[in-house]
Parts: sequence; structure tokens; C-alpha cells
Amino acid sequence: MKLLLRWFLAACALLLVAYLYSGVEVRSFPSALIAAAVIGLFYLVLRPVLVILTLPVTVVTLGLFLFVINALLFWAAASVLDGFFVRDFWAALLGSLIYSVIMVVVDAALRGLRIR
Repeated sequence: MKLLLRWFLAACALLLVAYLYSGVEVRSFPSALIAAAVIGLFYLVLRPVLVILTLPVTVVTLGLFLFVINALLFWAAASVLDGFFVRDFWAALLGSLIYSVIMVVVDAALRGLRIR
């Protein structure tokens, strides 16, 4: 149940990112649900591999390269989906930062709930 609620709130977070920032566009709520699932899947599967492969660059940049990895995954999700668009890399960077901040708040709120 908690996973479904987090997925729903992630889709709402994507809609909020699109509302707050014009570089990211989400056409509808079903598109946001699909985009949230794809972003979550990319973060779950591809992000650990990319973090390990780019570890030297990440160490040299004191961890700032992780923002680039997040932006690339956010942009990649937009490139494979219809109904979810990101204008360019810089829009992906800012959009992924806004999305990450919102999801930190969502995760903190869900941690306090007693849902299984």
C-alpha cells in the first residue's frame, strides 16, 4: 500500500515540477504515473551502475556529478515517453533537482505514516 501511495505522490510531484518550471511538461495524470514509474525504474536499475562507472569523476567533483547522473536519467525518461517532455539538459538538471526535493519531503512524510 505504501508503494502505491509513493507512486501516486511521485506522479503528483512530477505534475508539480511541470507547474513550477516551464522546462518540464507533463500532458496528463496518466502520463505522470507512467513517467514516475519509468523514472523510479531508471533510478533503481541504471543509477547504481552509472554511479559505480563514474566514481572517479564523482570523487573529483566532490559528489556534484551525481546531479548530472540524476539529470541524465530524468532526461532519458522523458526521451522514451510520450506525454512527458524535458526541453534540454539544463531543464533536466533543474527539473530533477526540484523533483528530488519534493520526493525527499514525500519520503519524510511517508516515514511517519503507519501504512504497510
